[in-house]
Amino acid sequence: MSFPLVRLDSLYQIARGGSPRPIKDFITDDPNGINWIKIGDATASGKYIYETKQKIIPEGIQRSRLVKKGDFVLSNSMSFGRPYIMGISGCIHDGWLVLSAKDKSIDQDFLYYILGSPFVFKQFDSLAAGSTVRNLNIDLVSGVKIPLLPINEQKRIVAMLDQAFAEIEKARVNAEQNLKNARELFESYLQQVFSQRGDGWSTSELFDHIQFIDYRGKTPTKTDFGLRLITAKNVRMGYLKPNPAEFVAPESYDAWMTRGIPQKGDVLFTTEAPLANVAQLDTDKKVVFAQRIITMQPDPLVINNTFLKYMLMSSPIQQLIHDKGTGATCTGIKASLLKKIPISYPSKIAEQEEYVLKLDKLDDSVKELEKIYQQKIDSLDELKKSILQKAFSGKLSKEITI
Repeated sequence: MSFPLVRLDSLYQIARGGSPRPIKDFITDDPNGINWIKIGDATASGKYIYETKQKIIPEGIQRSRLVKKGDFVLSNSMSFGRPYIMGISGCIHDGWLVLSAKDKSIDQDFLYYILGSPFVFKQFDSLAAGSTVRNLNIDLVSGVKIPLLPINEQKRIVAMLDQAFAEIEKARVNAEQNLKNARELFESYLQQVFSQRGDGWSTSELFDHIQFIDYRGKTPTKTDFGLRLITAKNVRMGYLKPNPAEFVAPESYDAWMTRGIPQKGDVLFTTEAPLANVAQLDTDKKVVFAQRIITMQPDPLVINNTFLKYMLMSSPIQQLIHDKGTGATCTGIKASLLKKIPISYPSKIAEQEEYVLKLDKLDDSVKELEKIYQQKIDSLDELKKSILQKAFSGKLSKEITI
């Protein structure tokens, strides 16, 4: 680092927020109340916090920390060290640290960039306490060192970073839109198949030709290793996610799986949290299911299992299922209602298999596009880190290629 380094507390007063307790006693519906600034009010990529979801009564100031427009806040837990500039005033809870400038020696945008740079993050990372939920405290942040440059040099770097990051953000928006378009292409065809049924289709209730294996309400004892445990967290829309990787003891399998033995290709359905995610079992190995999952085994002479997966993923069926959902905070569906959901399908298995081939091919193409666009987004994130690293090591050139 070719620039002189100074401690952060030599330039800023650093304080911690506070949470009035119980917080529910201080929350108000009065739109003129004091802004109550929580971690959830910050966006993943935004520089400023302009609004809050909740307000508190004036008495909350005495038990919290009032911040002014222009102050910096740092998240001191979870995504620790993430900086934001306050675009409003309000009170912050104890998940934040606030930095108030002692003088005008540091440009506001320069500080934002330096606090978000790999140079400072490495210091945060090495100083953060805690093994599971890592956090920062005032003493640790006070000792972080940042480069102190002349104001005109700070502004030069900020101008270059602003331009570069604006171009990166534009490229990111385009990539994310392409990612969205790719998925919508598949969903559009899926909806077309199951909303514009042709001749020779049969109609029945979901339970008529499908066996349900329902393990809801049971919670297996987890172990550090053993047989794979599939939970609702693993069942995504259309596929099984390997993480979180959880296990149960092999010797408990026979006693546990008394309601039915799953087979490769079975359709897995989440009954809540989230409702109606659908995937297929992707292994012949023994697996165990946790609560909130129903395994569906269709009669192979009537319904192809992969066709059933796509049918349950389609928006017409998803809408029917969600319309039957109940629950104020966590929407779920009763097995008795799920079994009566009306479904339609080609009477001939061969015709179902033709649809499956087309949908599989389109799904593979969409996934390949998603992979390409996601790699583009990831590369843009790495480019931002690289530019920030160069900016604060004196290696940033006048021309930046995106």
